[in-house]
Amino acid sequence: MKELVEVVAKALVDHPDEVAVTERREGKTTIIELHVAPSDMGKVIGKQGRIAKAIRAVVKAASNKDNQRVDVEIV
Repeated sequence: MKELVEVVAKALVDHPDEVAVTERREGKTTIIELHVAPSDMGKVIGKQGRIAKAIRAVVKAASNKDNQRVDVEIV
């Protein structure tokens, strides 16, 4: 899942070298944290959070295939 979020985020931003994705486990849930440059934050979130919701939907669909629970946090 980490690689999926990283590929999508790098395609959206102006500074792909500043994209960092970390993954941590909390019980049965995997939390993926996406870090981008402050100037790229709006591009990752989108108007009214539409792009962020789309990223979360793609990750959720991929995680359901593996019977996992994955949350994406944009930091």
